This record gives sequence, structure tokens and C-alpha cells, in this order.
Amino acid sequence: MANHPSAEKRNRQRIRRTDRNRRVKGNARTLVKKARIAIASGKGTDSAKAVLDAIRAIDRAASKGVVHAKTAARTKSRLAMAVKKARPASGA
Repeated sequence: MANHPSAEKRNRQRIRRTDRNRRVKGNARTLVKKARIAIASGKGTDSAKAVLDAIRAIDRAASKGVVHAKTAARTKSRLAMAVKKARPASGA
């Protein structure tokens, strides 16, 4: 338990930041999950929009420092590859 005013303030800040980071990261994860489901369903326009939303959320999380920049890049790359891979299958 914090006994000094500065330690109490740091504890309050930690709680606020943790909550905010959890929301940002959770939102990004949800959108990535929705994008993967849309890709698996095979609907081209839905999957493209879902992937764009997911990429936007991932970029936002990376810019805030919630996720590492390289983790964000890797996730976006994998989503893009999945869309590209699914596209010829849906067109044929």
C-alpha cells in the first residue's frame, strides 16, 4: 500500500492507464477477430472493410504504445496475406 502522496498519485495513474490500455488493446483484438471471421466467411467486401477497421485499431494501439510496433506490423501483414489468399478462392 502506498504511503506517500507521490506514490498514491502514481498508483492512481497506473490504474487509469491500465484501464485505458485494456480498452484499446481489447478493441483491437475484437476487430482483428471480426476480420478473421469475415475472411473465413468468404465475403470480399465485408472482409475488406473489417480488415481496414482492424488495421486502423492496430495502428492506434501501436501509436499509443499499447502494443509494440513490430507486433502491430506483423498482425497487419498476416491479415493482409489472409485477405489476399482468400480473394482468388472467392473469385473462382
